[in-house]
Amino acid sequence: MSAAAAPKQPEYFATGWTGGRNPWAIALVVTMATFMEILDTSIANVSLPHIAGNLSVSQEESTWVLTSYLVSNAVVLPISGWISSRIGRKRFYMTCVAVFTVSSFLCGMAPTLGSLIFFRILQGVGGGGLGPSEQAILADTFPPAKRGMAMAVYGMAVVLAPAIGPTLGGYITDNFNWRWVFFINIPVGILSLFLSSRMVTDPPHLREAKERARRASVDWVGLGLVATGLGCLEVVLDKGQEDDWFHSSTIVGFTLVAAVSLVSFVFWELQHENPIVDLKMFKRRSFAVANALMVVLGVSLFGSTVLLPQYLQVLMGYSAQQSGMALSPGGLLIIMMLPMVGVLVSKADTRVLVTLGFTVLSGSLFFMAHRIDTQMDFATAVELRCLQSVGMAFLFVPIQTISYSGVEPQKFNQVSGIMNLSRNMGADVGIAFVTTLVTRRSQMHQMRLSAHTTAYDAQFQNALSSIAQGLQHAGSTAADATRQATALMYRQLGLQATQLAYLDALWILGVASALMIPIVWLSKRPAARGAPAGAH
Repeated sequence: MSAAAAPKQPEYFATGWTGGRNPWAIALVVTMATFMEILDTSIANVSLPHIAGNLSVSQEESTWVLTSYLVSNAVVLPISGWISSRIGRKRFYMTCVAVFTVSSFLCGMAPTLGSLIFFRILQGVGGGGLGPSEQAILADTFPPAKRGMAMAVYGMAVVLAPAIGPTLGGYITDNFNWRWVFFINIPVGILSLFLSSRMVTDPPHLREAKERARRASVDWVGLGLVATGLGCLEVVLDKGQEDDWFHSSTIVGFTLVAAVSLVSFVFWELQHENPIVDLKMFKRRSFAVANALMVVLGVSLFGSTVLLPQYLQVLMGYSAQQSGMALSPGGLLIIMMLPMVGVLVSKADTRVLVTLGFTVLSGSLFFMAHRIDTQMDFATAVELRCLQSVGMAFLFVPIQTISYSGVEPQKFNQVSGIMNLSRNMGADVGIAFVTTLVTRRSQMHQMRLSAHTTAYDAQFQNALSSIAQGLQHAGSTAADATRQATALMYRQLGLQATQLAYLDALWILGVASALMIPIVWLSKRPAARGAPAGAH
């Protein structure tokens, strides 16, 4: 769309569509349910041992509670824009809230693992449409000049929920019951339904789009391909390390189905007249770059969010609640900074802000790899996470702003769906990557270190002798002292190998973040602030 054609657009494209309501009230209303949905992706993790014990299943079987949610969630994300166009965004959003709320109640009441997994699939279906719908509502509600602040509100939910999820989940599970992890969604969902029905309205261009979509044929082939491809990919990412990746015929099978389905989906959608997902959006350079940045942000954000709590629990003996508390101040810091970033987005080149964000993020990961050790105290762990959070605060909102730059409001639903999928897939890849890397690198480092634990290594023998003598002085026999000293040395060897693996993961995440700095500048310079969406 050219600048000359911009005046023909409705006036509300430049001023925002509020339906006569306060835009900030709308922003808070639509953020409520999205916050609970994002919280739900992490809050149940710490409850898995309790769920397994209560339902009399193994720990491995209980992980399907997480996998089932992620699979259905991923399938809905990219098609949420298409569904919104066919039935109306407000109706779709409220349907998602209702499904999420009802299924949360059913999850809490589930008597068996099978029923819990089924209800989690329904919960993922409802939750998958909340984030994209909220983003599209915010993009329509606020004018381009204030869109950065609006996205900051959404960013608070996206960042705070994963940060407090493990802490809240641990507290609820320890002091109440794992079922309350799901029951807490119910009052928020009911309140969200009531307020959304009164506050949210669809702008005229969406009502027109709904009429056009109803007359168009349904792309059933595309729908089947994307559902199959993303569903299988989620299973691969979530179960890969557990099943030893491609040494498992199941993982190989799911990978082949995912690859064939997704490649076929791309070719099909590019040629279809009414595609489920408008892949031609990626011809827009800024949109393509924004998605690449969002994937890497998801990898770094969620990868490091897994690494630090695991390190504190595995190597330093923290409880799940204590390790969660180490992350929470970083989330609060981001919330404090996001309004400032939202203001800067409307005044500065967003590419500069993203460059600053990735520079600080990569630097903080390198610094964390240098500082982290088993002797650090709680304050140091909090400090390292807060330093990392400063970089993250300068990334989410500017990247979202770049993705909407130059896009017509009629395509906001597609933008939000694809961008949320990029973030979620980045998160899944990041978690799978760090989990696999830590396991594999721990084994490698243990093999290298064990080369020095022989009868021919004088330093090892001196250390072993010193520990054995100390145990003998404590009352152990010579034979027992030798066995105990050997066990202690082996335990120390395992801890050192695991620590080195965590450091490797931090370094690789730091490199990945640093590589995004030049990529940022492949995007176009954002249009002048206050210009109508879609104008160039």
